[in-house]
Amino acid sequence: MSKAGTVYLVGAGPGAADLLTVRAARLIAAAQVIVHDGLVDAEVLALAPPAARLISVAKARARHTMPQDAINALLVAEARAGRDVIRLKGGDPLIFGRGGEEAEACRAAGIAVEIVPGISAANGAAAAAQIALTHREASSIVSFVAGQCRGLAEQNWAGLAGKGRTLVIYMGVATAPQIAEKLMADGLAPDLPVAVIENGARLQMRVLRGVLAGLPDLVAREAVVSPALIVIGEVTAREDATLSALALEAAR
Repeated sequence: MSKAGTVYLVGAGPGAADLLTVRAARLIAAAQVIVHDGLVDAEVLALAPPAARLISVAKARARHTMPQDAINALLVAEARAGRDVIRLKGGDPLIFGRGGEEAEACRAAGIAVEIVPGISAANGAAAAAQIALTHREASSIVSFVAGQCRGLAEQNWAGLAGKGRTLVIYMGVATAPQIAEKLMADGLAPDLPVAVIENGARLQMRVLRGVLAGLPDLVAREAVVSPALIVIGEVTAREDATLSALALEAAR
């Protein structure tokens, strides 16, 4: 019986291959099997050797190529067959990437597992959009939440957004109307600045700005599609303010 392989839960970052960690790039370049999400960019997968087997387990809203239990079983089966497995995830595997569930499944099956962190979607997209998630003059707290999940209306988000705070919402495009309604019902001002970052840190990135009350219309009018992040807070308006000040200075 062959020695079991190792499962590596690897963060692929927000998209661009040059934002991979050195360790992630090394593991991909030597991979035997890569099990990847749909958010992993083609230029990242292109780093794999020609002999590597690429298995897509891409998920979309209400449509899963492979259920999570089946993904867990696949990772275990490949490792038990003696192959090292690169489980490649967009962003970071432990931030809305179900990396914790997959690590638990591997450990329960006696399979060695290692976690290689990546630049999270929030950090990568915000940096590409030049939005500081924390800022001494605007925000000392940043929170991450999932906008597409069971019981969204019942979740308690009170205190996660508002003055001095930044809220980053993953997977919130389809539920933008409920999100805006929920936050305003919690007392947030309708004119609180927001930004929607579509395809963050990729060539086709768009950064759309507005206010909380107008979030649903912004998403619908601009036909925003995933992957996209919603950032809520005063930090999203600072770049506009800086650019306006620079333009005013240049005009003098």
